[in-house]
Amino acid sequence: MDPLLYLGGLVILFLVWIKVKGLEYVIVHQRWIFVCLFLLPLSVIFDVYYYLRAWIIFKMCSAPKQHDQRVRDIQRQVREWKKEGGKKHMCTGRPGWLTVSLRVGKYKKTHKNIMINMMDILEVDTKRQVVRVEPLANMGQVTALLNSIGWTLPVLPELDDLTVGGLVMGTGIESSSNIYGLFQHICVAFELVLADGSLVRCTEVRLRYESIRGLDAICKKFAEESANKENQFVEGLQYSRDEAVIMTGTMTDHAEIFQLMKNGGKNKILFSVYINQASKAAFPPKLSGTICPRNFFFPPDLLLSAFPSRSKVYPLWLCPFVLPNQPGMVHPKGDEDELYVDIGAYGEPKVKHFEARSSTRQLEKFVRDVHGFQMLYADVYMERHEFWEMFDGTLYHKLRKQLNCEDAFPEVYDKICKTARH
Repeated sequence: MDPLLYLGGLVILFLVWIKVKGLEYVIVHQRWIFVCLFLLPLSVIFDVYYYLRAWIIFKMCSAPKQHDQRVRDIQRQVREWKKEGGKKHMCTGRPGWLTVSLRVGKYKKTHKNIMINMMDILEVDTKRQVVRVEPLANMGQVTALLNSIGWTLPVLPELDDLTVGGLVMGTGIESSSNIYGLFQHICVAFELVLADGSLVRCTEVRLRYESIRGLDAICKKFAEESANKENQFVEGLQYSRDEAVIMTGTMTDHAEIFQLMKNGGKNKILFSVYINQASKAAFPPKLSGTICPRNFFFPPDLLLSAFPSRSKVYPLWLCPFVLPNQPGMVHPKGDEDELYVDIGAYGEPKVKHFEARSSTRQLEKFVRDVHGFQMLYADVYMERHEFWEMFDGTLYHKLRKQLNCEDAFPEVYDKICKTARH
């Protein structure tokens, strides 16, 4: 008998059998037939295609060039959702058959689907021992590439179809997790598109907290930590004239969790959380009339010697910064770069019969006398000549005249003085 006729007869018998028994019965009770004849061949073709695609794209280094455009496309979709009123929740537009799950989410039918075409390995940095990948890159891709150059991940879940994004969100685990933790714990940074369409980068920061008592001790410790080049982050919170906490931080690839100590401690915190930790507390939606947010820049030797006794506002935020010796409205008094301290006062004054104008003018005079500066987002009660005594207007006025700005744009003082603001 002709082989083709024989094969055709088998196919006809198979189809008749399916019709008699029902497709659901065959898939459930005789699934090996469906798997062997359909799923396995299709899976092999699919895997070969994606492996070759990933290999070619990585070798051609085309993924990094396309990555920024892909991110912008996601931002565009999110902003369109927001523009439409944000009536539905958002979710990824990845189809259910591509996910490693026993369930297909019904929510994708009712939610706004954001298409995320990001499935490539962008960079392997063997010096820093970091691999940069897009969220839909899977363990099969990562394993094949890293193994070929003699590397692997500390936590490597063995299912090839598991994606990096899924493992981060779904807590990937492996036998090495007793040392390295879950999959997200080996990640050193994340790029996130937020609900407003903005892009942020989050890393981890190792923080150290130390409580200090006594004004002299606070000034000394803060100056020491500010001058320590090993500290990538330094700030302080002063709760009274003689009580403060000094926080120092360093970026870290492996942020351990430390035991809290009696007079200080160490901890880890996401960089984005660390950077924004005080934003809502410092600037609540409604400020009462007695709250007076202020920021002043001081030379460090005058850090806290007079400011607390004048303000009576606690806590104070202390943040050191290097002020470069460059021309402009704000620069050091001398000829070299100088360390300054930003003192932020965001609370409610504790002095009796507080009067904003007179109190602020006293502070402004003190700041001018020590060659400090005031940040201009808050109320400015200085007269024009006092303002230009605090800020160097030499270059500013020269350029205004040179570029014919005097009749075109208002002077900066006329935009920030108290009479120009409600």
